[in-house]
Amino acid sequence: MRGVILEGERPQVVDDLEVRAPGPGEVLVGIRAAGLCHSDLSVIDGTIPFPRPVVLGHEGAGVVEAVGDGVVHVAPGDHVALSTIANCGMCGECARGRPTMCRRAIGRPEQPFSRGGSPLYNFASNSAFAERTLVKAVQATRIPEEIPLTSAALIGCGVLTGVGAVLNRAGAGQGESVVVIGVGGIGLNVIQGARIAGAAPIVAVDANPGKDAMARQFGATHFIDASAVDDTVAAVREILPTGADHVFECVGNAALVRQAVELLDRHGQAVLLGMPAPDAEASFLPASMFLDKSILGCRYGSSRPPRDIALYADLYRQGRLLLDELVTEVYPVEDFAKAAQDAHHGRVARGVLTF
Repeated sequence: MRGVILEGERPQVVDDLEVRAPGPGEVLVGIRAAGLCHSDLSVIDGTIPFPRPVVLGHEGAGVVEAVGDGVVHVAPGDHVALSTIANCGMCGECARGRPTMCRRAIGRPEQPFSRGGSPLYNFASNSAFAERTLVKAVQATRIPEEIPLTSAALIGCGVLTGVGAVLNRAGAGQGESVVVIGVGGIGLNVIQGARIAGAAPIVAVDANPGKDAMARQFGATHFIDASAVDDTVAAVREILPTGADHVFECVGNAALVRQAVELLDRHGQAVLLGMPAPDAEASFLPASMFLDKSILGCRYGSSRPPRDIALYADLYRQGRLLLDELVTEVYPVEDFAKAAQDAHHGRVARGVLTF
């Protein structure tokens, strides 16, 4: 079968992958569509260290082909969106409803794939850049068949992370002010999460002025072109003189982390979503934090995927959550190199690979 693997320095599309049959508590899914996220690019460039050879991809949707013993919530033929959280369901964190903190779901890659008799790792317990992939049962959530799989694929990372950061981690409320730094795939979902929460104003900040229209389509009330102003913080404070209740940093840049902190109002919170290099350091003025300000890390939108994927699918059906609009370009998997270049240069909100 076809798939995108990373073995040496560069990814390659191959057609001789194999994946084992599902065991107890596992689901074999035929992938139909997979979003290309910057986390995949970060594995390629080494920002996210990961063992190789590995089958890439982690944002996918498809059709169940087979299930292992004990799996009863999905069956062959069901349409599913996949998450990356292969949580155990039994530890203290899972019992508290915090599956993203399950230690068994962090940094434990397995090797369900093989090529020429040699094993390959899965990425993020998912590996959606393959015609078929094997996931834990908890990772596969059934979705209505009327949702296009090219759109449903994006729920599994970008939507869970961005919308979840607003609703689950920040707990943004009606009438609270929001600033979103970085209007990529995650930032757009933060913006629409803020809109769904009833937040206002919602200020989007990006160095690419071409992102203005899409930011407003997803719910931004203001857009600041960071490339056209001398001081981004001052430009935001012209709209929010006392600062923001919530600032989301969606780039992973240390200087922008400092900006996020500087933009906080009293009792404000900065939520860090961007993925910096593992050794990157950010600085801020500790004295500024004493007015009940907070800096929050956020893994995967603090999501509970079976619950949240079902919620977001319902919001999509109501017309409140935009998914189709996120899909800028659809590529056959053979065009992975072009899709990666488009994503790297910010030409797409989300590119989607199809099989």
